Amino acid sequence: MIRRYGEQVKQGQRYRRRPGVYAILLDGGELLATHQAEPVPEYQLPGGGIDPGEHPVAALHREVFEETGWKIAVTRRLGAFRRFTYMPEYDLWAEKLCSIYLAHPVRRLGPPSEAGHRAVWMPAQAGLDLLGNDGDRAMLARALGQLR
Repeated sequence: MIRRYGEQVKQGQRYRRRPGVYAILLDGGELLATHQAEPVPEYQLPGGGIDPGEHPVAALHREVFEETGWKIAVTRRLGAFRRFTYMPEYDLWAEKLCSIYLAHPVRRLGPPSEAGHRAVWMPAQAGLDLLGNDGDRAMLARALGQLR
């Protein structure tokens, strides 16, 4: 069973399953995150939805580049969680299946290409408080615990 974080499932609400991939990008004691301005300003692990027919790791590279401007090297899959949420940018009630990967930032290639995103470096420990959803924070805590 995949652990659920966040909002309770709303009875009677239909959700569309949306698989996605997200990266915990660590460099020493620093975490590379993305800050999304809309619809609610928040820090997030970079990543997003997997397009139909796209391999998850290819989607991870694409999404991280779009949201941070960085090329990455993927180390391994850390785990997964799910959350039920409304996505106003798509007018969609989604069951997000979030696969989390450990990765390293390799080289900054430019600014984020996805509108409303900004790459942000922060102390990894600060991410435990600043990341905008419970699942991201839990996975970061797991990653940091395994690295000690």
